[in-house]
Amino acid sequence: MPQQTVAKYNAFPQVQLTDRQWPSRVIDTAPIWMSTDLRDGNQSLFEPMNGEKKMRMFETLCAVGFKEIEVAFPSASQTEFDFVRGLIEGNHIPDDVTIEVLTQAREHLIRRTFESLKGIKRAIVHVYNATSKPFRENVFGMSKPEVVKMAVDAVKLIKTLAEAQPETEFVLEYSPETFTATELDFALEVCNAVTEAWGATPERKVILNLPTTVEVATPNIYADQIEWMHRNLARRDSVLISLHPHNDRGTAVAAAELGLMAGADRVEGCLFGNGERTGNVDLVTLALNMHTQGVDPQLDFSDINAVARTYEHCTQLPIHPRHPYVGDLVFTAFSGSHQDAIKKGFSAQQADGLWSVPYLPIDPADVGRSYDSVIRVNSQSGKGGIAWLMENEHGVVMPRRLQVEFSGVVQQHTDAHGGEVSAEEIWGLFADTYLDAAVPVRYCGHQLFENGAAQGIRLRVDIDGVPQELTGEGNGPINAAVHALQSGGIGIQVRSYEERSMVPVGEDGNARACAFMEVAGSKSDCYGVGIDANIVTASIKALISGANRSRASVQDAVPA
Repeated sequence: MPQQTVAKYNAFPQVQLTDRQWPSRVIDTAPIWMSTDLRDGNQSLFEPMNGEKKMRMFETLCAVGFKEIEVAFPSASQTEFDFVRGLIEGNHIPDDVTIEVLTQAREHLIRRTFESLKGIKRAIVHVYNATSKPFRENVFGMSKPEVVKMAVDAVKLIKTLAEAQPETEFVLEYSPETFTATELDFALEVCNAVTEAWGATPERKVILNLPTTVEVATPNIYADQIEWMHRNLARRDSVLISLHPHNDRGTAVAAAELGLMAGADRVEGCLFGNGERTGNVDLVTLALNMHTQGVDPQLDFSDINAVARTYEHCTQLPIHPRHPYVGDLVFTAFSGSHQDAIKKGFSAQQADGLWSVPYLPIDPADVGRSYDSVIRVNSQSGKGGIAWLMENEHGVVMPRRLQVEFSGVVQQHTDAHGGEVSAEEIWGLFADTYLDAAVPVRYCGHQLFENGAAQGIRLRVDIDGVPQELTGEGNGPINAAVHALQSGGIGIQVRSYEERSMVPVGEDGNARACAFMEVAGSKSDCYGVGIDANIVTASIKALISGANRSRASVQDAVPA
């Protein structure tokens, strides 16, 4: 950056907290969660949600387990007001869920807000005013005492209106907006004045929301600010400290985690980080981070895809494919070394053991994702990913040397065509290479017979398009088939043989035999593969597949 632009900025001053405690603390319990998807998240959309979308989002948030949901800014518009009324009059609010509404610290807006809440059993009224020096001096032209008076007058009015509606339990939430840019001693003064005016007690707590309205410093400084407030607030036992991190510096999740370590009790944010400018803190990431540390987040994201699709429908915003935990590619490995490590990790993972699979901090199954998308293949991929897809999509467990051989086939394809190769395309390559090749030999059928101690075979094949019946004997069906092919001019030597049961994924569960035959080729050994319900037939098909593969390697070795 040019020096003249850098010179416009100063580093944010550190908090003088030499005995800070938060660095040695851990998050061991879930905070109180409050979703602001329907308010902060909604007001930042190109096209705010209509009533149907807001209701769908509200129901999803309830189903996930949010007990506090900020649903509207009812004094801002008739649409917002009507949505609150619709929730109340339609009995859409579960008994264990408290809705929250936002209002500025202005009398007519507060009164309108209370009108929207008539008849509700319990509600949080969230009032705010800006407290930082730039707002005091440049936006509002107010002194510090005037800012304090504005907050206190608003709280007193809320208290009076709440007392006039005794059938409703009202909870006060106050935000010193732009808290992180406000002098700490002044933020403390305003907050203490608010809790005193409300008459906060341990039984009637005030929520003090201390937002990073704009991220202005590193997350450790926010943690210092929260710990300083936590240690210096009057009536701390009558206060719930709430965090509302924005993501201007891209560190909202870290700021929230450090803020909880610093003494906060509650977090406000949106599901996938939607919100003004760069967004609110991403509550899904925050909650699932806790999950991966063995802490129950008390939110249910076991069907993360359903939540994501609802979010995208309601907000008309896409979720980035690399978004933590939910993006389409976050449980995907293209790199060959990554794929190999993941495949081996899954093989070693015990069903009842601690999760320990390389490159995957969470078990995809915990969020309702399936393993079929764990491995994806492109030109950067290796044998591990291909083997994973073959096993999990088609039930074919390849010997290691076949993995190496077939990965070369896939590599040639990706080098030639570019882009990603789907599981079905990989299966097509496998079938073309090993199962469907009929040149020079095409299998037509066989009959086994015994000749004393020897095993005999009559093998019906087409060789270069000519039908033939070949006879051979040996110490078993495979050996007899080798001799039969040799009698027809197809010289072949078997290096190794393996057979495995194969249950194709998604089919009727009837196992088939999969035979792997490693045969001698002119340049190197190569594999043949045969699949059939009968193991002998599968073995003969594998032998013929190997013979065709071997002939192909001979042709490749002949100079042009």
